[in-house]
Amino acid sequence: MIELTPAAIKEIKRIQTSRQQPDTYFRLGVTEGGCSGLCYVLELCKTQQESDRVYPLDQITLVIDSDSLPYLQELRVDYAEDLMGGGFRFTNPNTQSSCSCGASFAHKP
Repeated sequence: MIELTPAAIKEIKRIQTSRQQPDTYFRLGVTEGGCSGLCYVLELCKTQQESDRVYPLDQITLVIDSDSLPYLQELRVDYAEDLMGGGFRFTNPNTQSSCSCGASFAHKP
């Protein structure tokens, strides 16, 4: 199961409202790139794909494509602000290593 903390959900709702897209889905995925090999992808989308898994959560609907799902099992997404600004933070037990910024990772074999 994927966990979005209350702070992450609050930030996603804020983004939806600020972009005037309150009824969009929150898409979470993985793509190749970054300094560790794989990067998280976060976006608002208006439609689901046939291969998406849909997770209704506390005020938002999370969608994940089936190719990304194995990389995201047990992922915890948080949102925090510090002196450098705000951002989503990922805790992923499926990673072998991650870059210092936490945005890219290498998957466990």
